[in-house]
Amino acid sequence: MLATLGASMLLPALVAGIRDHHDWQVFSAGAGFTIFVGGAMYLASRGGGGELTVRQAFVLTAIIWIMMPAFAALPFVFSELRLSYTDAFFEAMSGLTTTGSTVIVGLDSAPPGLLIWRSILQWFGGIGIIVTAVAILPLLQVGGMQLFRTESSDTSEKVLPRVAQIAAATGLIYVVLTAICAIALWLVGVPAFHAAAHAMTTIATGGFSTSDGSVGTFSSAPVDWIITAFMLLGSLPFVLYVQAARGRPMLLWRDAQVRWFFIIIAAGVAMMVAWTALAGDQPLGLAIRLSAFNVVSIITGTGYSTTDYGQWGTFAIAGFFFFMFVGGCAGSTSCGIKIFRFQVLFATVQVQMQRLLQPHGVFVAHYNQRPIPESVTDAVMSFFLFFIMIFGLLALALAGIGLDFTTSISGAATAIANVGPGLGDIIGPTGTFKPLPDSAKWLLSAGMLLGRLELFTVLVLFTPRFWQG
Repeated sequence: MLATLGASMLLPALVAGIRDHHDWQVFSAGAGFTIFVGGAMYLASRGGGGELTVRQAFVLTAIIWIMMPAFAALPFVFSELRLSYTDAFFEAMSGLTTTGSTVIVGLDSAPPGLLIWRSILQWFGGIGIIVTAVAILPLLQVGGMQLFRTESSDTSEKVLPRVAQIAAATGLIYVVLTAICAIALWLVGVPAFHAAAHAMTTIATGGFSTSDGSVGTFSSAPVDWIITAFMLLGSLPFVLYVQAARGRPMLLWRDAQVRWFFIIIAAGVAMMVAWTALAGDQPLGLAIRLSAFNVVSIITGTGYSTTDYGQWGTFAIAGFFFFMFVGGCAGSTSCGIKIFRFQVLFATVQVQMQRLLQPHGVFVAHYNQRPIPESVTDAVMSFFLFFIMIFGLLALALAGIGLDFTTSISGAATAIANVGPGLGDIIGPTGTFKPLPDSAKWLLSAGMLLGRLELFTVLVLFTPRFWQG
């Protein structure tokens, strides 16, 4: 993984060289160092062989998502921007976890190599989390993801029998969607460099832009609608895309998770359109466009913005705060709680209500017309409990550092849900995380990691029993 990351640094080095910017030396040196370390570790462990145990899989997953940003931060430290290592690590962690929070001010004049490097990080993070969600988390039974291990009997395992083949197929679709998005943006007038950068961060639902004004800089309705469409595509299960490509396209719509996702999106957009249009602030057409883009951006965890929705009033602020937690579908590049967990929660509550009304009845919760195993229900309930607890603790810690209420609450939410922008004047859609103290940035980096790896993948490492035996 480190060697691959190092090799990817050669692309921004090439971009910087073509643009005649001296940062090509920084990326070349970073690539050489990262490839050397990664290659050395590979040679040192070559011939180990054997199957990974569950304990080793937990450790490996966590280490990968810590070491990758540690090395990905190097170009930010030694580039023209001269970021501190704290800021550089925050930016790299935000990129690889597809969060989209940034500490960089002045993106419009930033070196081209760094701009494309930020996009590459999010693009790699997007495909990385798809593979993690499809191949690793179901086996580790994290947060109810084992539900998709049983689902895979009719999806991934029958479509392509080996995990490597699944990863290759989803990776190919990921590349194709990125290319289509870039071409579409270029055709509506976005310069090729910016089209490629935004395509990578759109399909990864990451949200890093090449401008401080985010997508709003383009002031283009076609650009807004294209990016909205591809944010939605990036938030759907990629394994179902594999099935669609193999002649079963209707399975995508038959999936209950996909239908719930679009219903929630439609409801959120309708609420914001009604609020902004009835308030008389915007014409109906503009209200639909701005609401659709920004609601989809926040629910999917992308974090792009085309306007400062913090100025839409208290109802809108409250709505966007709750949108941060929703997320997309399992097996997508999106983040947050995920739609399937809300479905399991709703089905469990529904069954409990039925048992209250008919104490002697036998009722079973279902997901996608299949009984939900008790282990999945327990895992999902535990996930909700820990998600709320960690969100609260992170918000309290940020407040203890000295941040105001809005910044603490929204910062904790946007980190653990991997959304990007928060609320308020400091970290809102028009602000950055640069003014925050270093301690807050490290806390938020930890929150991003926890949220991206579904909490338990990291938390289990801190239990003494994990290391026993």
